[in-house]
Amino acid sequence: MDSVSVRLSFEYIKRYGQILHHNLDKGLLAAGEAENRFGGGLIKRPMKLIFGDRATWSVEEEVIPVDEIAVSAAKEWFKRNMRFVDPDIHVVYQVEIKPGSQALRDIFARGGRYLEANDTSAAVGYAPMSRVERIVYEVERFLNSPEFKRRHPETGEDIKVMGLRYEDKLDLTISMAFIDKFIDCESTYFRRKEEVLEELREVLFHKGYFDRIEVKLNTLDRMGRGIDGLYLTVLGTSADSADSGQVGRGNRVNGVIPLNRPISSEAAAGKNPVSHIGKIYNVLTHRIANKIYTSLSGLQEVYVWLLSQIGEPINEPKIAAVQLITDEGLDIKSLEEDVEDCVSKELENIDKFCIELAEGKYPIA
Repeated sequence: MDSVSVRLSFEYIKRYGQILHHNLDKGLLAAGEAENRFGGGLIKRPMKLIFGDRATWSVEEEVIPVDEIAVSAAKEWFKRNMRFVDPDIHVVYQVEIKPGSQALRDIFARGGRYLEANDTSAAVGYAPMSRVERIVYEVERFLNSPEFKRRHPETGEDIKVMGLRYEDKLDLTISMAFIDKFIDCESTYFRRKEEVLEELREVLFHKGYFDRIEVKLNTLDRMGRGIDGLYLTVLGTSADSADSGQVGRGNRVNGVIPLNRPISSEAAAGKNPVSHIGKIYNVLTHRIANKIYTSLSGLQEVYVWLLSQIGEPINEPKIAAVQLITDEGLDIKSLEEDVEDCVSKELENIDKFCIELAEGKYPIA
């Protein structure tokens, strides 16, 4: 859905020199139906991608093909990210995007360097990532890297990593779809699974984040149950037959689901990048927190909150609050001026940041 927003923003700028009203964060992927078989199963019913919410469909007499743009952007996303999903065969598309309200459209008509916020909401970001967060993030990226997929083509892109720390021991539980056309029997599956675990353990050992790391993969598997006891898919995703998906149910904008951190409930993906603070502030708070953490010494953790009020310029939040956890003995008063200066500069240049969001330069995980 965020790829659709990026494509639509490009089209608006090309036609009218500015991004127009749209919010496309109400998307749903309905699972299909598949039959798994050793050596290759079949898709019996395709997945369905439903595009929801609002967009600008016309300006004066000119009609903008929002539906065509949405479907085209989604197909390109599947081609880039899912090796075995044919977007013309394995997915059907249902466009339910409607025109937006007059009041929200008028925000864009008013123009100006900084648009007005189209919602009253808050976001929070933090820095740095903890050891657990970093390793969970890096493990998923490693398992989905092109190099790993070349070595292990039997592994799919549908991956979930859960990290649990006991003092200096890390417990990782990983779910990763295997593709049935590469698996000819039960023993092959378990052999390939062990090969993956061995490589992953070697990588984790060299990272040195923890003294002890225990890794488990596909823990629902049961030897002796045949194909029913294995995590097999046809396309590399459980959405081909088991699990549906919805915008906002997955990772936060920094790529993880940090259960012990303050987080925003906003779904950032698909929201417009110039007035919807549910996207802008979600990413910006993490950016500001990282800048403060990396530019000032003596900091252990940084938290940044931004609250908008609908109708007020996005560069003028209702409140911008920063919480610092410092090294023992550090006088926090000595940091206030630098922290305030960092926040002020980011808000002053928020228009440039929004354009970078519109260009897709900040991944919305």
